[in-house]
Amino acid sequence: MKVLEYILIVTFVFFGNTLNAQEDKEKQKELREAQQYLSDATDALEENNFPQAEAEYRKSIAINPANDTGKYNLGNAYYEKEKNGEAMLRFKQAAAVATNKPEKHKAFHNLGNTFMNEKKYKEAVEAYKNALRNNPTDDETRYNLALAKKMLEEENKNGGGDEGDKEQKKQDENKEDQQNKDNQDQQNEGDKGDKEKDKEQDQGEKKEDKKEGDNQEDKGKPEEKEEQGDKKPQQQPQPGKLSPQQVKSLLEAMNNQEKKVQEKINAKKTKGAKVKSNKDW
Repeated sequence: MKVLEYILIVTFVFFGNTLNAQEDKEKQKELREAQQYLSDATDALEENNFPQAEAEYRKSIAINPANDTGKYNLGNAYYEKEKNGEAMLRFKQAAAVATNKPEKHKAFHNLGNTFMNEKKYKEAVEAYKNALRNNPTDDETRYNLALAKKMLEEENKNGGGDEGDKEQKKQDENKEDQQNKDNQDQQNEGDKGDKEKDKEQDQGEKKEDKKEGDNQEDKGKPEEKEEQGDKKPQQQPQPGKLSPQQVKSLLEAMNNQEKKVQEKINAKKTKGAKVKSNKDW
């Protein structure tokens, strides 16, 4: 009986070790595949084939999600292509799964850079602090931290640090713009009304002027009629004697002739004089 128990125990141990060995073998195979995908992604980047590199990195991450290398490298690839949002996500993932300080430091440092690109200075400060906790001697991270703090202070000084304040400020600006627009509309309406009034007034004045002119014209017609009625008939000229009308015409002709002679004399006196012209400027 004891011998049988011993045989069964040995059998179970053997099969258990066999299963573990099989699982380890499968695991090792997956790890090798993930590593191969990483290598292929690196080659694709060197050939400037970003889509292929992205696909290879994703395959490696899917097979071995616990490895931070694929996530970190993919984050760097996104960062170089100025895909800041995607890079931020991958650096966060890399920092979460990294198992040693150097890897955590690099992931947090680059994560801080993505926050700076988005002008999220508060988050950038925290990321750089985490990077320095894992590598206090990195001068570049220390410089970036100082810069992020300075930008954060300036943002808070200008009242832009709180998202609620930003939203309130935006609403106030929109309200002010709308009020200015309403005031402008009211002013335009007032100007339009004044123009209408001026137009009506002008039309009224024109009507009054026309009416007054018509009245004056009407008043003038009877006077003309009266003048025509009061006119006396001209005297008939007698033979051998000039009529008053003929004497008047003769005097006018003599005066006109004298006037023409005087004008010629005056023209000769003023012939060389310069004349200044008036110009409209």
